[in-house]
Formats: sequence, structure tokens, C-alpha cells
Amino acid sequence: MLDTGDIRMHVAEQGQGYPVIFCHGFPHTWFMWHHQLDAVAAAGYRAIAPDLRGYGRTEIPDNVESYTNEAVIGDLLALLDDIGAERAVFVGLDFGAQLVWELALRAPERVAAVAVLNNPFSPRPPRPPSAFWTKAAERHFLHLSYFQPPGVADAELAADPRGFLARVYYSLSGEYHYLDTWKNPPGIGYLDALPQAPALPWPWLSQEEFDILAADFEQTGFTGGLNWYRNLDRNWELTADYAEAKVSVPTYFLYGENDPDMEGFSGRDPLATLRANVVDLREVVEIPGAGHLVQLERPDAVNSFLLGALKGLDLS
Repeated sequence: MLDTGDIRMHVAEQGQGYPVIFCHGFPHTWFMWHHQLDAVAAAGYRAIAPDLRGYGRTEIPDNVESYTNEAVIGDLLALLDDIGAERAVFVGLDFGAQLVWELALRAPERVAAVAVLNNPFSPRPPRPPSAFWTKAAERHFLHLSYFQPPGVADAELAADPRGFLARVYYSLSGEYHYLDTWKNPPGIGYLDALPQAPALPWPWLSQEEFDILAADFEQTGFTGGLNWYRNLDRNWELTADYAEAKVSVPTYFLYGENDPDMEGFSGRDPLATLRANVVDLREVVEIPGAGHLVQLERPDAVNSFLLGALKGLDLS
């Protein structure tokens, strides 16, 4: 447990050496990275995966405004200070990817490199995010809009944590086309929009792994994670100074062929946008057949990608 000066944060770590910090998304915990912690630690690095604020055993502030990227970046910088590290390599997926991209803009001197999965960098849009999703949500179900009113999604998901997690993990995987949830009308709940999940175990997720992930959300509910969605516009407001900024740190990007963020949430040509706005983009890798949870679906491929990136960096 780490006191960041603002919250108490739970951190899982393994190995010794140069720090590599893994940042998860929604609805995840540090455990989403357990395959990568094993591999990176075995290769001689200090693999660190925090439960980001609002998740797992980390503190869950009551105030919605406490979940901005700026606040969570403060947690990550406090983590660096706590371990006595000037810099680290940061790995991110989903909200963790957005966090890592913004960290690279706000504090590049603390970032040795970034390795991002599935969520490519794109410049700050001219309008707040809600301007885009509100219009879409008038036509079909869209979780970005459904998650905004405090208490609504919180109650639905907390009433059936295991059912929700199984459905959302399956729907985000390469075995399902997540954007089919858009075929549902507005005004329904998320569980009604998501497909039924096949019985566990799955080829890429064991019953034991699922139980570990579900146990945390059975204790905490989902409000902490949902509050990240409720700050998307606030994050936009807080990044006005970075509207024209490009990512300058060494960057590695990997994505699943069937990732829904690449297909439906990252613009018309996400790779072209990435290449135009990341100055030192060293590698782009596609994993055939994989979806959003690529680090669980294809752990060997992700581990090979990460270890190759780490080997290619001057981390002395």
C-alpha cells in the first residue's frame, strides 16, 4: 500500500530492476496484467501494476471530480517517487492507455517509453467528447452515454457483478463483435445490450482468473470505475494546453485485429493519426484474431512485444 498524498493506493509488484508500470482500464484491476508481470519480472525488470484509484484495494474517493487523468497521473508520479525512480516505462490499455498518453504529454521527463495496447493516441478534439457521444446515443445504445448519470449504471452492474463481467469481457474479446451492441435501442440497460457469455472456462480465461477479478468488484461495486467515464469532458477541459502537442517519448503500439476501440472509437484511420502525432513511434504490431483484452487473449504475443520493446531501449 502506498500513500500518494491524496489516496491510499494498492500496488502489485514482482521482480527487481528498471521499473515497468502497467495501467489497467475498465472494468479491470491490476490482475489483468498478471501474465505480463511474470514475464517482465523474469526478464530482469521490476514489474509494477497498481489498482488505479477507484479500483480493487485502492481507495475509492466519493467525489466524482477526483477521477480526472490529472489526479491519477499524480498517483503515478507519487509511485515513482516512492520507489525512488526518476523514470519508468509505462504500459497502458483502455483508460490506462489514455492515462499513459496524457502522462507522456504532462511529464515526459518521467517517462522512459510507453507501450500502449489497443487505444491509439489522437489529438485533443475541437469539442468535448460528450458532443460526439450524445448525438450517437440518440440513435442507439451507447455505454459512454449510459454511464453518465450517477447511480444508474452503478446499481445495475453492482446487482450482478459476475454476470456483467462475464458478458463484458466476452463481448470485448476477439470472439464477439462488440459494436453489435449498437444495434440495441437507447433507453435500455447495459446487461440488456451485452450478449450472453459462454460458460467458463474460456480458452483465454480460466475460472480461477475470473474469480479473482470478480471478487474485487463484488466488494467494491463499479462506481469508482464509472467515475472515470464521468470525467471525460473534464479531462478535455484540463488538457487545453496540450491541444497541439505531440507525443515525443519512445512509443510502441500493439492492437488486436478485432479490437472494438480501433474499429469504432478511434477515428476513421487510427494508425495514420497515431503516426502523425507520435514523434518517436518505433513499432506497430497487429495481433490476428485478438480483441480488446489482448493481454489475456494472447499473452505470449503481448509478452514478446513488451520484452522486445524493453530490450530495444537504453534504460541505463
